[in-house]
Amino acid sequence: MHCYPHSINIEALLAHVPLFNELATEEIARLARGTREVVAGRGDILFHKGDMPTGFHLIVYGQMKLAFTSPQGGEKVVDILGQGQTFGEAVMFMDKPYMVYAQALSDSLLLHIAKTAILDELDTDPKLGRKMIAGLSRRLHHLITDVESYSLHSGRQRIIGYLLRDHLTNGAKVITVTLPTNKRVIASRLNLTQEHFSRILHELSEKGLIVVEGRVIHIPDVDKLRSYDR
Repeated sequence: MHCYPHSINIEALLAHVPLFNELATEEIARLARGTREVVAGRGDILFHKGDMPTGFHLIVYGQMKLAFTSPQGGEKVVDILGQGQTFGEAVMFMDKPYMVYAQALSDSLLLHIAKTAILDELDTDPKLGRKMIAGLSRRLHHLITDVESYSLHSGRQRIIGYLLRDHLTNGAKVITVTLPTNKRVIASRLNLTQEHFSRILHELSEKGLIVVEGRVIHIPDVDKLRSYDR
C-alpha cells in the first residue's frame, strides 16, 4: 500500500463528495491540506482491527471489505463498499480502535481525510456537522435493517432482497445484476455460509427465477422473484 500526496487533484475529488458539496472553495482547500491519497492493491489491508483511526476514508474507485474474524477463525463480512462511499467516521469521533479490518477487494484508490481537518471545519461550518450526523444516522438505520433481516428473514429472502436492493422502485420487469465480488464474501455479508448461498442460487435457477452466468445474474421477471417465498 502506498501514499502519493500530490499525484491527483484532491480538491476536485473532495468537491464532488456529497458530504462536502455545500462547502466553499476555501473550506475544501483546507480539507485537502489534511487529506492524503492511499493506493491499495487487491488483497491489501488498509487497517487492522485494534488500530487507532486518525481520520476516515473515501473510496475514489475500487472496492473495500469491512470484516472481522470470529473466535473460530471464520470471517464475517460487515459491509462491502464501493466508489463514492465513506467509512470510519463514527469510530473516528469515538477515539476508540477499529472493531473491524478493511481489505481491498480490487485495486483501489482512496482518500484519507484527517480527523484534525474535519474538526477544524466542524468548528466553523455547522452544515457539515448536520450532514455528517445524517450520514451516520443512515449507517445506523442500515445496520438495524441488517440485524432485522438476519433475525426475521430466511436465507432465501435475504438473497432475493439483496438481488433486488437497487431495483425496488424503478418499475423494471427484467433486470441484470452483477455481483460486486465473489459469492463467499457476499454470503458472509448476508450471514450465510457459502454453501447455503450457492444452494439457494441453484434453487432459484432451477425454478426459472434467475439465470446465473458467473457473477452476472439475469432476472427475467422481477415481480415473480420478489413474491417468491413470501
